[in-house]
Amino acid sequence: MSYQEMLFSFLGGLGIFLFGIKYMGDGLQKAAGDRLREVLNKFTSTPLRAVLAGIIVTGLIQSSSGTTVLTVGLVSAGFMSLRQAIGVIMGANVGTTVTAFIIGFNLSAYALPIIGIGAILLFFTKRKLFQNSGQILFGFGCLFFGLKLMGTSMEPLKDLPQFNDLMISVSHHPILGVFIGTLLTMVLQSSSATIGILQQLYAQNSLALGAALPILFGDNIGTTITAVIAALGASIAAKRTAGAHVVFNSVGAIIFTLLLTPFTHVVIAMTDVFHLNPSMQIAFAHGLFNLSNLAIQFWFIPQIELLVKKIIPGTEKSLDIRAVELNEDFLYTSPSIALRQASNEVIQMGDYALRALSATKDFYVKPAEDIKDDVFQYEEAINRFDVELTEYLAKVATVELSQTESQEQAMLLEFTKDFERIGDHCKNIVGFVEEACELEQKQRNKEKRNGNNLKPTRTALLLYDEDLVLLFDKVLKNIRDALSVLETDDHDLATKILSREKEVNELVDLLRRKYFRLMSKGDGRAADSVLFIDISSNLERSSDRTLHIAKYILGNVYGFKTPASYLQQLDE
Repeated sequence: MSYQEMLFSFLGGLGIFLFGIKYMGDGLQKAAGDRLREVLNKFTSTPLRAVLAGIIVTGLIQSSSGTTVLTVGLVSAGFMSLRQAIGVIMGANVGTTVTAFIIGFNLSAYALPIIGIGAILLFFTKRKLFQNSGQILFGFGCLFFGLKLMGTSMEPLKDLPQFNDLMISVSHHPILGVFIGTLLTMVLQSSSATIGILQQLYAQNSLALGAALPILFGDNIGTTITAVIAALGASIAAKRTAGAHVVFNSVGAIIFTLLLTPFTHVVIAMTDVFHLNPSMQIAFAHGLFNLSNLAIQFWFIPQIELLVKKIIPGTEKSLDIRAVELNEDFLYTSPSIALRQASNEVIQMGDYALRALSATKDFYVKPAEDIKDDVFQYEEAINRFDVELTEYLAKVATVELSQTESQEQAMLLEFTKDFERIGDHCKNIVGFVEEACELEQKQRNKEKRNGNNLKPTRTALLLYDEDLVLLFDKVLKNIRDALSVLETDDHDLATKILSREKEVNELVDLLRRKYFRLMSKGDGRAADSVLFIDISSNLERSSDRTLHIAKYILGNVYGFKTPASYLQQLDE
């Protein structure tokens, strides 16, 4: 086999292998739905549970990097503390060993039929379950087919004097092996790929166990690069999470490089006891290394947290977002308490909607990436509350309720959807602000290309309009008052919401007229329509949602006897 054939076969095999891992992981993630994220979000209350959550999620998606990036996002969004994240990262390192054990079974001979079965399920079935299963099988087959190609391409390496000299150097200088493993994993962006290559080389007797193990240790350092990249430009909390990943994996590699000789003896002893093939021997070494590293460092999670905070100083920006707190035990024992719980969580959801709109106003006044992130994090929290409250209130409806309780259940369900829509409008407005900036920049570039070198009449890309700011303030006041009404049943405040709604509608009409007046005079810009029409429209709809609460509290005055008649009246 020529060098060109070796290189092409290796690169092709590597590509198919990496595709197989990702495709299989995506299929597993689709099959699990949002439950993987929920596992990380909910089941990390103690360090042990956080570790178990990390193991489970990584074992399912076949990517410790994927789990770590997901964890970085949850920490950045305020759903998880740094201490919880460290536990998840420790578990992720153990969970990623599953891939090495799968490779150890050496199913390369069956790779093509597995790909074929997966393709049939993917392209000739319509049910999601079968399609997801087909994707998993297709990726699984690609994984082994890629390994087979890589193994074939690397087989001649054992006859190359230069490669043999390098492996002898690694055996005598373990730090060189750690460096090779780190660099290779950083380049491939996949610890599983590095382990797969290592298993193939070891199975072909291209390198000794003493050379393979340091490379394996370095692989754990290299895999941290993905989390580091994900945290670039992110919050301090996200950077600290990535830093904790680097500290944990680096300390583990240092400890076991120092203990290389006794660790090698343990691996050889395990091989003799379990009669392991070479690929499975590397898999067991990988598993033992990560489990031992976890057992050593698990007790030092608080110290790792403190160390990371010293390495990455600064004040964490906390949005104070918490998980939904609903106790299902009350559903069948005391529905009234269950409804009170749901009411409290709806108010909390409304508070996030209020914060989201306030951040949206700040983004309009001064567009900045960190403010945009705040809006999106609040919107994500609102969506989570929506899903869990909807499920909870649907269960409440299955028990025997009084007429008043039944009406309250229906109204809470409506309010949940109202706040969820306000969150969506906030996200829309952020998009419109960005769109307006892009439109203005494009128009300026076009004018410049056409030879118009006159200075733009506006220094900023975005037109600042006081009436639009006033509209923001009135809608915010309506949401704030609606939350107070929901807590206190204040009829006077509810009446003020209805009165203020007329002012909101008048402001929206004023902004529309202002836009058409600007355009008719020739002073308008393309971006102005986004501000005066699209943003004001979303603000108006957000304000409309507060009428549900006001009119519900004033139900007797408006004569709403049932949820259906209430909604009909509102639509009118």
